[in-house]
Parts: sequence; structure tokens; C-alpha cells
Amino acid sequence: MDYTESEVLQYIAENDVKFIKLFFIDIYGGLKSVSIMPSELERAFKTGISFDASSVPGFSGAEKSDLFILPDPSTLSILPWRPQHGRVVRFYSNIRYPDGSPCECDTRYLLQQTAAKAEKLGYNIKIGTECEFYLFQLDEKGYPTLIPHDRAGYCDLAPRDKGENVRRDICLTLEQMGLSPEVSHHESGPGQHEVDFKYSSLVKSADNLSTFKTVVKTIAARSGLYASFMPKPFCSREALDGVLPGSFGRDEKPVDYPGSGLHVNISLYKNGHNSILSDPMDEEAKSFIAGILNRIVDITAFLNPLHNSYDRLGKLEAPRCVSWSRQNRSQLIRIPAAHGEDARIELRSPDPACNQYTALSLIVHAGLEGIQKKLELPEPCSKNLFKLSSSELAKYKTLPLTLPQALAEARKSDFVKAVLPAMLTDTFFGMKKTGRDPAFEEL
Repeated sequence: MDYTESEVLQYIAENDVKFIKLFFIDIYGGLKSVSIMPSELERAFKTGISFDASSVPGFSGAEKSDLFILPDPSTLSILPWRPQHGRVVRFYSNIRYPDGSPCECDTRYLLQQTAAKAEKLGYNIKIGTECEFYLFQLDEKGYPTLIPHDRAGYCDLAPRDKGENVRRDICLTLEQMGLSPEVSHHESGPGQHEVDFKYSSLVKSADNLSTFKTVVKTIAARSGLYASFMPKPFCSREALDGVLPGSFGRDEKPVDYPGSGLHVNISLYKNGHNSILSDPMDEEAKSFIAGILNRIVDITAFLNPLHNSYDRLGKLEAPRCVSWSRQNRSQLIRIPAAHGEDARIELRSPDPACNQYTALSLIVHAGLEGIQKKLELPEPCSKNLFKLSSSELAKYKTLPLTLPQALAEARKSDFVKAVLPAMLTDTFFGMKKTGRDPAFEEL
């Protein structure tokens, strides 16, 4: 339900709410919050709550450190894991300057602008995300290890699947927060899981993914486990140095288990019609896909923002070649076998380390550019790209092989410059150059 300010104030007064958390997003997709008392909420709606932006990577320096958090009343939700007496609620928020103008590094506002552009062009875009994660054991000090919670595989059952109860609690908590879980199961890696929930509008889908990550982390911690959204937890020790403060168990070796992806499912509606439904597809849907394929190299640094991200691509169902097909899971973009409102495009390269607000803005802008330029969709690829020889793979355009390559492509891209504010990209590239990655803290 989308609440208005007056409805929110009435709800707070009538439902024993004692604390309010204002969630906001940093430029890396990290979730931050400021807590206020109910008596301050009306002021928060009108003028915002100030915070020290210089202490949050990516917002501003000490010389202009005052920014304001303005809660979005439509995002009201109880936090079910907090006390039921003296309840705690949360809102997602936007960031403003003291004069009320939007902050350029507010990626949630950026996605709101993207949604407005799509709507102005006559399109209603629905997004559904599929986000994989691992559950790891904790050591005696409570730090995460790289010892997986179980040894189960794809769609295994309990007792081999030890995460069944954790997934159940995640789904029930998501329902309490207004999300609609649809499918949950054990994934291919040991201790790896996936919970899918119903698609939504552009901005709400990004908020929902942030809620999902918070719920997974919280329920895992309450179960004595650590939930990791790292793109490739199992790789070399060197690649993991400093990422997880725990250690391998005595019998553990870095094995090439699957990475965790963030598959982005997109439905493109115009005049109430889903353009992906037709077979053959509508020309606009074809151009939308062509637009994404055309700009995917430019935007990969934002979809796969860590060195660790590139250990995942090109193996175990994670794509590296720039291609598309129907159903084929080795492709960058595939059209799943689905009907009705479930007909969609699935982009398979992004990973959970990305800022989904920035990522979705870039993906949608690329698709819309394809429509506006009437780009032609190349022929689909029916081959299993994971089984081709090196000489055969050399015939295909590929995603960048490393983060430095991806950053170089993004820096020189006029498309990226046109979509993202200079302040945001300068901060993003500058932080990557220092080697410091705040995104690791969230994984």
C-alpha cells in the first residue's frame, strides 16, 4: 500500500510506533539509516533530517557536509524482527541539499528520473530481480568463515539442505513487509540459496531488493549464520584477502563453486501491452534488447563493480559473451519460456555487489536509447557458449575481462556521461582508483 503523509502520521499515532528509521542509499548501494522519534516525523517530511554527509563515502566533503534526508511516505513498513511493543518502522528516503534541490549522488532520485523518462516516452517498465546468496558458518568469535552452511546442491531437500528453515523465515518476513515471495530453493553451490519475489515498478523493485538483502542478512544473523552477497566467494585466497575476516576450515580449499548473480528481469509495457509477449517480438522490444547489448560494455563497471565480480563471469552459467537467445542460460540476455504477464527479458550479467538504483537506470536508459535509435537486434545465438573452444569464443564480443578494463570503458563512454551526473561518476571512479571499496562492507 502506498501511504500519504497524513495517513502515515495517523498510522504512527495509532500503532504503538516508538522509533522510525530513515533508510538511504550511498553511491555503492550500501544501506544507511538515521533513527528519529515519532514526534520528528512531520518535520522530516517538510524539511528533512540533516546528517553529516562527509562521513558517508560518495556524498560530499567536509566543506559542504550538511545534507538532508526526506522520507518517502509510500515506503512505510514495520520491521518485523524488532519489538512488537514500541514498534520500529522504516522509510526509504531521498537526499536533498539545504536549499531543497536534489543531491547528484542520490541514486534513488536518479532512478526516479529514469522512471519518469520512460513514462514520458509511453513505457511502463516492470522489474523483477533474482538475487543469489551464500550462507556461511561463523567462527568462535562470531566472525564469518568460508565454511558453507551445508553441502547441498540445486533444489536439494532437508536434511541435506540445512537452509530450508532460514529461507522459510526470510519468505515470511518479506510477506510481513509487503513483498510477495514466489519461489525459494537451494542453489547449485554449497550453502547457496535463492529467493524470488514478485516484480514491481522500477523504483519499488530497487527498494524491494534493498529490503530483501536486509532481511536475508538479519534472518541469517538471528540463525547464527553469515549471509554473503559477494559475487564470487569461492576463488583464490588472494582474491578474498580482506573480504571475509574469517578463514577456511581445515578441510576447506578454494573450489570453483558458482558465483552469485543478480538476474534482472524486464517487462516492457506500452498502452497496457507487454511487448515481450509476441513471437516474433514487437520491434520496440527487439530494439530495447539491442540497446542493452549495444551499451553493456560501457556500463559493466556499474553492474559488476568489484575485482571479485570478474572471477564469476564466463563460467558456471554466468555469461561473458555479448549475445542473446531464447531460454539458453549461457547467453547474456535470454527470453525465458514464460507466458502472459511473466513474459520478460532476463539480463544475466549483473551481480549483487552493484548499486541496483544506478544499474537499473543505466540498463533502462540503454534500452530506451535502442528504441529511439531503432537499433536492429542481431540474430540469436543457439550455442552453449560455455562449451565452445577458445577459437570459437574469439568470434564473439565479450564483456570486459577485469575491473580496470570495465572502468576504462565506462570512463570514455559518452553514454555513461549522459546518464550519470559527473559528481557521481567522479566519486565512483576516484574511489576505485584508491583501491578502497566500501561495497565490500555490505557483502
